[in-house]
Amino acid sequence: MKPEKNNLQHLGMPSEQLLAWDGPDSSLAFDTEGISAVLRDLESPCYAIRKEGQIGLSNEGKPVGKATEETGNPPLLSHAPVLTSKMLGDPEYCEFHGCQTAYMAGSMAHGISSEEMVIALGEKGFLASYGAGGIPPAELEGIIQRIQQKLPRGPYAFNLIHNPFAENLERLAAEMYIEHGVRTVEASAFMDLTPHIVQYRVAGLSLNPENDIEIGNRVIAKVSRREVATKFMEPAPEKILAQLVEQGRISEMQAQMARKVPMADDVTVEADSGGHTDNRPLISLLPSIIALRNEIQEKFNYNRPVRVGAAGGIGTPEAALAAFMMGAAYVVTGSVNQACLEAGTSDYVRNLLSQVGMADVCMAPAMDMFEMGGKLQVVKRGTFFPMRANKLSELYITYKSIEEIPASEMDKLEKQIFQKSIDSVWNETMSYWNERDPEQVTKAQSNPRKKMALVFRQYLGFSSHWANSGEKGREMDYQVWSGPSMGAFNDWVRGSYLEQPENRRVTDVAHRLMTGAAYLYRVQLLKMQQLVLPVYLNSYRPDNLL
Repeated sequence: MKPEKNNLQHLGMPSEQLLAWDGPDSSLAFDTEGISAVLRDLESPCYAIRKEGQIGLSNEGKPVGKATEETGNPPLLSHAPVLTSKMLGDPEYCEFHGCQTAYMAGSMAHGISSEEMVIALGEKGFLASYGAGGIPPAELEGIIQRIQQKLPRGPYAFNLIHNPFAENLERLAAEMYIEHGVRTVEASAFMDLTPHIVQYRVAGLSLNPENDIEIGNRVIAKVSRREVATKFMEPAPEKILAQLVEQGRISEMQAQMARKVPMADDVTVEADSGGHTDNRPLISLLPSIIALRNEIQEKFNYNRPVRVGAAGGIGTPEAALAAFMMGAAYVVTGSVNQACLEAGTSDYVRNLLSQVGMADVCMAPAMDMFEMGGKLQVVKRGTFFPMRANKLSELYITYKSIEEIPASEMDKLEKQIFQKSIDSVWNETMSYWNERDPEQVTKAQSNPRKKMALVFRQYLGFSSHWANSGEKGREMDYQVWSGPSMGAFNDWVRGSYLEQPENRRVTDVAHRLMTGAAYLYRVQLLKMQQLVLPVYLNSYRPDNLL
């Protein structure tokens, strides 16, 4: 319950040193409900007035002259201008991508960032990226066509995920995006540039009638390290450009234009997030990458500098505002979207995510980077997946082939983890890769260690599919990607309508997060002018009217 008493205080200058306020007395709110309503009206300015010894708020009127007894106008203690969620971040981000708000729903593989999610957000002017990682090419083609039909003018994006052990899948996705005119990709998990992401970028370059370079294929690169950010902020490497020209995948003219533009238009700084992450704190990583961008811009003097956004930990209005105040051009959410109705996952996972706390996540081996020791962040509550996945990693490090694994360990693998014989698992693994990338099977048949990796990766891959589809009987093996932002989100919405998973709509969550960030910015502006607000007004609750 909100307190009934008006606890507004002002610790600033004496009244005679302040500006005056000229407005209708009827617009002043002195009661708690009225004060809250004035603060929430972000499309109108907010004025704090002292009238007859009491402080009230108004959305009307204007500042005038000095406050004197002669004019009769009350002193203006502090004020905040119009500040809506659409005013946060870099306006060039919105103009460039054709969206209304500097907000993006990042991709989560296997279609967790689903077709439905991309369309729902796009129709409301939010940019979202389809989670294309792990989706077969034939299926992906249909999804591209359906999203383009629903969002002919955008905004939308598709994920292009780097896969060091299945390069063919990355190539097929890039070529499909070029063929079908997908104009924005979110490049993720790249450790270095590949010919495929470079081809996508450069194949979209052209000259307009004014002889300026037009960027037809936009790239939003998700990074967590300075060395990777550098590669996307600089022009494409000469070696790869020459290779692509020689192969006829780009023209010589396009290669020349590529030397004058960065590889990415936007670089998303991925901090402590769900899925692939280096667990870096955003408060340290974001300023470092922004400083790097400034250095590179000074060196190359691009017509349009690379924008830097923030991802990882964005689960509350406070987190979103903090990112904007540190200089983020836009914010990206992930974990919180997976808990929404439009996510391509099961009701079981949505219910699980609604109960996750900030300490209910941990690191586990990643399927696509298993052989390299790559890890991702997952939910550890209510599942044995992290423990079982780490056991597979331990066996892979210890032994050179499946045949070397002791009988006692093999028995646990077949009964507890795979729940079938290793021979059956291998047959299923061959069938899977023969449909997608037969070269993987050829390598494994002559390399026992490669075979062991593919078999173990089958569990890591299927555990995610089981979670998404709600596979009965495999609940204890569900792999659910999430960062601590999910726990922060649950704390924020506790006691509100958004606490229940069946009420979580992805567009509503986006709107609440951004509106809350704008509201908090208003509160901070007033506080900086020495206005002391009651505690309950210092936060934005999801139940507040929009």
